[in-house]
Amino acid sequence: MGSCFSREDRSPPPKRRGSKRIANNAAAADGGFGSNRWTRIRSSRKEEDLIHERALAAAILFQQQLQNGGGTAPFDRSASLRYPNGSSKKNQALPRSSSSRARSLTDPLLQPHQLVNQDIKLDNLETNHFVLVHGGGFGAWCWYKTIALLEEGGYKVTAVDLTGSGVHSFDTNNITSLSQYVKPLTDFIEKLTNGEKVILVGHDFGGACISYAMEIFPSRISKAVFLAAAMLTSGQSALDIFSEKVESNDLMQRAQVFRYANGNNRPPTAIDFDKSLLRDLLFNQSPSKDVALASVSMRPIPFSPVLEKLSLSETSHGSVRRFYIQTLEDNAIPVSVQENMINASPPERVFRLKGADHSPFFSKPQALHKHLVEISRIP
Repeated sequence: MGSCFSREDRSPPPKRRGSKRIANNAAAADGGFGSNRWTRIRSSRKEEDLIHERALAAAILFQQQLQNGGGTAPFDRSASLRYPNGSSKKNQALPRSSSSRARSLTDPLLQPHQLVNQDIKLDNLETNHFVLVHGGGFGAWCWYKTIALLEEGGYKVTAVDLTGSGVHSFDTNNITSLSQYVKPLTDFIEKLTNGEKVILVGHDFGGACISYAMEIFPSRISKAVFLAAAMLTSGQSALDIFSEKVESNDLMQRAQVFRYANGNNRPPTAIDFDKSLLRDLLFNQSPSKDVALASVSMRPIPFSPVLEKLSLSETSHGSVRRFYIQTLEDNAIPVSVQENMINASPPERVFRLKGADHSPFFSKPQALHKHLVEISRIP
């Protein structure tokens, strides 16, 4: 969503102290670069290829169904998208990024048990339940790597499809308010059992959505994580954040396509993307297979929620602990815009994903997983 309104800032961003990094100890853990290690790597890549193919096939089938009548999907996906949990982990290799780029220390080829201290008991956490909220144009499908990693580590994960997103069949052009757009998320939180808390993770425009939920359900949200996301202050809209730069970004201007379902003489009803520019704008560091998945899965962004200004109070929204994860190779929401949001309303801690584009769940899934686990463990 940020790709529609963010602006380039040619001045260098202020330096911030990043989070601690985990060194790549994969070689030491395997006792060197023996044949056993490479056998495991080849096996894991085959498993990942299979997951990619299945995800892409499912997305294509859904797209064809919409074109052939626009009905709802023949399965209930209003709340979450799942991948195998711990009960099947003995028989399945953990999916990893299929990028051909050399892996950096921020995205090592490691299993979750190597990234997470095994002495940490999930029972000691305030909550082990993550709720993942996608950005504008995305859907629950974009979190498939994050879901697999977190569930393999024993966490409970729910990824929601907001109204008119993912497999939610509602027409994006008919969404007229933020409350309508966020309703699948607020409905889910409202149904939590008494005393149950969750960690919200919002990406892109999903940041505005989790802020909306924080204002309504502060006692049910343990922590809020803003991932390359709109982190608004009271009285701001997402449009205010993403259009704050004076100089425009030519790539972003060329990528956005406004939809006028009510006529060209009326305000836009939705924003779409030029598919030919998706890679450069949103996935400049992501594997080609994930770009292909996104190209057949992304849907228009409703325009009215983007314009809506939030009313956020210190007693409700302000009582929830906030964390921000920056993406340092982001062409959609530049680091300078992320820094401005952080400085305007400083979160408890800031983490930085080196080498991550606007879609770190694709480009840096292991490093993102590490930060989410670390945030869950902060007392």
